[in-house]
Amino acid sequence: MVTALAQLPADFLSALRSLRAAVGRPELKLQEIPAPARLAPYAVALEAEVLEPSGLGRVAGHPAAPELASSELATGRFILLHDPEPPAVWQGTFRIVTYIRARLEPEMAEDSLLGSVAWTWLVEALEKHGAEYTAAGGTATRVLSESFGTLAGRRESIDIELRASWTPQGPAVRSHLEAWADMICTFAGLPPLPDGVAPLPRRRN
Repeated sequence: MVTALAQLPADFLSALRSLRAAVGRPELKLQEIPAPARLAPYAVALEAEVLEPSGLGRVAGHPAAPELASSELATGRFILLHDPEPPAVWQGTFRIVTYIRARLEPEMAEDSLLGSVAWTWLVEALEKHGAEYTAAGGTATRVLSESFGTLAGRRESIDIELRASWTPQGPAVRSHLEAWADMICTFAGLPPLPDGVAPLPRRRN
């Protein structure tokens, strides 16, 4: 293990330390997963689940961390890539690639602004945490699911998916992970939210 770490570039080691220093929310379950091998010479990947607190909304302002229930509100992946000789499109030696998926109510399917709102949340989260970046891009997709046959009794559901990537300005990426963690909680409809931003309707059990 020590030998493997010694072979990593200093900038990538610094980025790994920065990620480990990030602080998340109690509703967010974050774990490391195998990173894609072909996107860059060096990479680390994290997977996140946002679980609904059992007491959410029952005791406003309660200081204790909520006990987690099994209801999943949103999922996502956060991948940090590093290439000492990067593609020109990166505009830097690091690249962050992310994915978020959250379940919405079916009536949200017709909201033409849903995609632009999702992108705005990304930009605002990065700005809020002071995460400097460049070359950002992404897509927002609405996925409508219908059930048939033996599953015909299930209600229609719609998911919002956001795929985005951007280039951080150096290996200090803690603020980027914390911004992404806040954003995935926003997708899940969990408070607190920035002033003037309304939560997405959460799925019904």
